[in-house]
Amino acid sequence: MTASFMDLVDVTIVNVAIPTITRDEGATASQIQWITAGYALAFAAGLITGGRLGDIYGRKRLFLIGIAGFTLASALCGFAANPDMLVASRILQGATAALMVPQVLSIVHATFPAHERGKVFGLFGAIVGLGAVTGPLLGALLTQWNLFGLEWRPIFLINLPVGIAALILGRKYISESKAPKALKLDLVGVVLVVIPLLMLLYPLTRGHELDWPLWGHLMMVGALPVFAILVAYERYKARKDGSPLIELPLFKVKSFAAGIAVQLTFGLVMGIFFLVWTLYMQEGLGWTPLKAGLTGVPFSIAVSFAAGISVQKLVPVFGRKVLQAGALTMAAGVLIYIWEADRYGMTISPWQMALPLVVMGVGMGLIVAPLTDAVLSEVPREHAGSASGLINTTMQMGNALGLGLVSVVFFGQLSDHVVPEQMTAEIVDAFQYALRYVAAVLVAIFLVMFALPKRPKQHLEGGEDEASAPSSPADSAGAADDDEQPVLVH
Repeated sequence: MTASFMDLVDVTIVNVAIPTITRDEGATASQIQWITAGYALAFAAGLITGGRLGDIYGRKRLFLIGIAGFTLASALCGFAANPDMLVASRILQGATAALMVPQVLSIVHATFPAHERGKVFGLFGAIVGLGAVTGPLLGALLTQWNLFGLEWRPIFLINLPVGIAALILGRKYISESKAPKALKLDLVGVVLVVIPLLMLLYPLTRGHELDWPLWGHLMMVGALPVFAILVAYERYKARKDGSPLIELPLFKVKSFAAGIAVQLTFGLVMGIFFLVWTLYMQEGLGWTPLKAGLTGVPFSIAVSFAAGISVQKLVPVFGRKVLQAGALTMAAGVLIYIWEADRYGMTISPWQMALPLVVMGVGMGLIVAPLTDAVLSEVPREHAGSASGLINTTMQMGNALGLGLVSVVFFGQLSDHVVPEQMTAEIVDAFQYALRYVAAVLVAIFLVMFALPKRPKQHLEGGEDEASAPSSPADSAGAADDDEQPVLVH
């Protein structure tokens, strides 16, 4: 849970501090996108590999290596001398996060029996909400306080004591687990995952700045055949030695395939919204980082509350309808936000934003926690690492693509040469324009959710299925008598 918390806090902290980094370091629009998208891209590209490495060498071991690397990368971000070094350090940070984060769901999946996993995922959703609250507030306070004259740098340096504590506690309390059969690392598959992601993201982030050159369009189109080559190679690898990077048979599980599609499109929404929202409040409305951070508190509390009740109370009764209600609720919140931003213009206040943010937060909370449970509910334990990596990868891939699309739906609406007074008004208009895209994607998510099963499998059967029965000492630990369970599950 600490790893997930650190990852989420790091993303939200950076969003709040982006305008300050831009002013202090003179970062360009593409560098702004790469500070956020570079992390997401490295994270997405490495997550499947990270999950597989955990299956092969031990999830606890990879978790601890990832925590150590993430802490070191955070230090490099904090001491970056210029925007280029910050971008490079953020990419390293994303790569090390890719080693620690997939182990979280893998450890949960391998430790707890199916009928108790819902409780853990409920806690996971609450941690997501807590991270969403803590990140913006910490980022705002640390940026505003300018501790020791370090300006925005403490937002990264704060990870050092947390990372060291996680290393010590993780070493003591986490039990080791591996895949039941020996696997090999698919290095060719790793390369074939990274290349098409770069071919899509790089032209998107640089396109507006370079006036959309022909080579950019060709690169994006060329990414599709590379993805096709990846699928063909993974099939060959599975036949050859049974150790492909991506377990393609997972996509034959309807709940998994549908969930992956939802994760991708939902990540796209998050990538667009959070960056343009930050720029709207600080660059458009001229608010301080603290005021912007406090404005997001109602949203974060709503996410945490809705995520906490969705798995435990709502999904067992209403199943898939909970996630679909979440998508429509979030879309309604976006439409309210567009209306308010248009009506109040530059005079809008934080309390006027509270209504659309709470509605959006409730919608998001209804999606984030039960979606993970639904996607993993029918996945065999031996593929837990690969499935976890794919779930996180598609979310981060969508996030990175969303951040890349900010060039189109936000920066593309801003004139190149305007006086500052006009620029603030243009930012407000560009924010509303971007939100229209967000609302449209949320409606698409609602439709894709019809492919999800009406109920997660354990809710249908009221207990464990064969595929999730304990199959190793590590697995059996999760099936012990209730009195021997960690307090966490109660």
